[in-house]
Amino acid sequence: MKAYVFPGQAAQFPGMGKDIYESNPEAKLLFKQANDIIGFDLSAIMFEGTEEQLKQTNITQPSVFVHSVIKAKVFSKDKPDAVAGHSLGEFSALVAANSLSFEDGLLLVQKRANSMQKACVLNPGTMAAILGLEDSIVEEICKKIGNDVVAANYNCPGQLVISGSIDSVKQAMDLCTAAGAKRAILLQVGGAFHSPLMKPAQDQLEAAIAATNFKNPDCPIFQNYTAMPSMDPAQIKLNLINQLTSPVLWAKTINNMLDFGVTKFSEVGGSGMVIRGMIRQINREIPTDSL
Repeated sequence: MKAYVFPGQAAQFPGMGKDIYESNPEAKLLFKQANDIIGFDLSAIMFEGTEEQLKQTNITQPSVFVHSVIKAKVFSKDKPDAVAGHSLGEFSALVAANSLSFEDGLLLVQKRANSMQKACVLNPGTMAAILGLEDSIVEEICKKIGNDVVAANYNCPGQLVISGSIDSVKQAMDLCTAAGAKRAILLQVGGAFHSPLMKPAQDQLEAAIAATNFKNPDCPIFQNYTAMPSMDPAQIKLNLINQLTSPVLWAKTINNMLDFGVTKFSEVGGSGMVIRGMIRQINREIPTDSL
């Protein structure tokens, strides 16, 4: 069984998609369609923009989404047996599984990005990757500090991302280092994603998701909020809403997909190496490739 997995924010890079645009007529049409849907020349920023421009949340998220979805549409030869996406990548996965249309998916991603950017201004925060420390120890350190910092991304064994207010995240980094972490790395992100500080964005996104038509997907989607497969549109919507303020259970998701019978993972979008690297840390025996 084959699964498609889609990266999230931080998978962007200058020039992303330009090669596909120039060499594939179908991709060119889809990029132009994306510009029309979103209301500005997104592809120009993707192809010619600087690294700093691409780091802006309202640019990053639609760029990664469009790149991933177009790659899936243009390069996939067979339908996947299961899909999953890391954070933002969940929207790309839903379009690839035909639960969401390209237009509806992009409009939701644009709403998500703009809402998150506003929440970042309202509730400033940051994130940090803690490497080489047991999850339970990191969780306990966060609890000691208080509600201002939480575990946000359970990426793979030995890599847990925390999220929260700037001071609390830095305090947690120091305590994790003192507890034996190999490294504590402050991430270059615009805010405290997947934490309670994203509640204002969640409220705005909830209304947009409720008003959007979701269909039964062609295959199960394993969602970040539960790490479990779903094919029910109502449940998919609820999980998408909860995802914004809850941790990404990525390691558990991959293990559940293996239990489901997945024997190969294809990363779709970005550099093609971000998700594959996590999967190798979770299970080195499972083959991976990229579209």
